[in-house]
Amino acid sequence: MTSRPAQPMQPADTARLHAQSITLRYDTREISTHLTVAIPDGAFTVIVGPNACGKSTLLRALSRLLPLAAGQILLDGQSISAIPSIEVARRLGLLPQTATAPEGITVAELIGRGRFPHQGFLRQWSAADAAAVARAMAQTGTADLADRRVEALSGGQRQRVWIAMVLAQETPILLLDEPTTFLDIAHQVDLMELLADLNHAGRTVLAVLHDLNQACRYATHLIAMRDGHILAEGAPDQIVDAALVKRVFDLDSIVLPDPVTQTPMIVPTRRARGQV
Repeated sequence: MTSRPAQPMQPADTARLHAQSITLRYDTREISTHLTVAIPDGAFTVIVGPNACGKSTLLRALSRLLPLAAGQILLDGQSISAIPSIEVARRLGLLPQTATAPEGITVAELIGRGRFPHQGFLRQWSAADAAAVARAMAQTGTADLADRRVEALSGGQRQRVWIAMVLAQETPILLLDEPTTFLDIAHQVDLMELLADLNHAGRTVLAVLHDLNQACRYATHLIAMRDGHILAEGAPDQIVDAALVKRVFDLDSIVLPDPVTQTPMIVPTRRARGQV
């Protein structure tokens, strides 16, 4: 693969999806306070950071799954909480960290549910819906699973089916929370290449990833978080160095050019023996 050009920074008030001074909490535990962030249009944005730093919480808030304690999320200049759910679903496709399927549902039926936002009382299943589902199956390598029940699949197969459902939704913005979970290395690469291709074709992609090297290789825009705060954001080759890795992950490392893409590649240095 070749490296993809970084997206220029975009003012928050012009981005289709952005958060304005939001406060996020679970019950009484605050995760983030007064957080403002814009998701650049047409970019492949990846949020990285250590466990429990607030990256998945931020994505849940941006997708309207998590109510805000303060502030607002704007989608196309309008508070996302004021937009009808079906309209949000036509603009945002979401792959949550955990998803459950109804018992007995087949792969084809589940992927077909991605077309529900495009249907209504007078708009029933169409050739366009069938084509979107077939396209999503082809992109994710799930066509041969179409007649199988979702509960009978392996974790990796189920993850690809959920991704296919989101792709069948055909939204201009994709939000994915740890999409490579359960996938082996080959399918991880296939998925990241697919997301990069979708981004190159015009989709805005936002993903939460644990693998910093994967994020640096594919992201055009990186958001680095720790303790509910954004420590840095921008093109990976502009912000990622050993100092940032230390600040975000408390990890000593050497940052080298990726031999394939020339993007930053993080090589951890060894910890002292006996260190836990």
